Amino acid sequence: MTVGAVERCVAIVESLVGERDGLELGTIAAQLDLPKSAVHRTLRTLAARGWVAQEIASQNYVLSLRFSMLAFRDLGARVITDSVQKVLDALARRTREYCRIAVVEGETLTWVACAQGAVTGLRYDANMGDEVTLYATATGKVWLASMPEEEAIRIIHDRGLGRGVASGPNTATTVEEVQSTLVETRTQGYATAFEEAEPGIHAVAVSFRSAPQPDASVVGTISVAGPAARMHNTRMPELVAALREASGALEDIWFLHKRSSTRSMPVSPVRSHEEQQAVVQ
Repeated sequence: MTVGAVERCVAIVESLVGERDGLELGTIAAQLDLPKSAVHRTLRTLAARGWVAQEIASQNYVLSLRFSMLAFRDLGARVITDSVQKVLDALARRTREYCRIAVVEGETLTWVACAQGAVTGLRYDANMGDEVTLYATATGKVWLASMPEEEAIRIIHDRGLGRGVASGPNTATTVEEVQSTLVETRTQGYATAFEEAEPGIHAVAVSFRSAPQPDASVVGTISVAGPAARMHNTRMPELVAALREASGALEDIWFLHKRSSTRSMPVSPVRSHEEQQAVVQ
């Protein structure tokens, strides 16, 4: 399979994500600026392997639930255990707001778990499929603040300031503004976003590491978000204390999970230098 074929396949899959009623062949081809024939061949291959289905009535193409099944299986194996969800559920009950966990994937973050703690009044429910806008969310900022500033600015440049779904009135528009918030985040040890990612929504987040040691790598973030009317400044000390407690629990779980996974892995025999060179060649 050529690189072009792989890129076309990925582009088609991404175009179908979130399309509840699916898309017709012509729409997919037009969106991706690809020939109908090429898109049709790829869709037929995906359908034959069970990754895409074609609705009988509309003839639209939709992603199969196989993607969801694999995603949940992967999360269960790598990240989200019952213990992690319990920590998040407890935080939601304690704060009575919407809580989420995001994990580091390459040079970005991905939402992997959520829990709703609001039981009365206004409720904030976010789309877990949305991209984490690093420069405009408490989640993104607390992660960026955990790395050297040069690296954080490079990531912001690479991903494009102004890209993403941020629509709040206080969204940063310059790198200097982002740098200022990162300095503040490093100083206080947590990040806030007041109507940055979305109008009327405030959020606060802390990071957590792969182990309780302070020099362990940051592997994710945990956040609390809700309506601005409830998420005011006077609640920040209470929310930050709850987040830090939850972060500590997650670090313990991550560390134990990593140790357990390492112990269960088969141990490879130690190769000599010559043997290693032979493998490389």
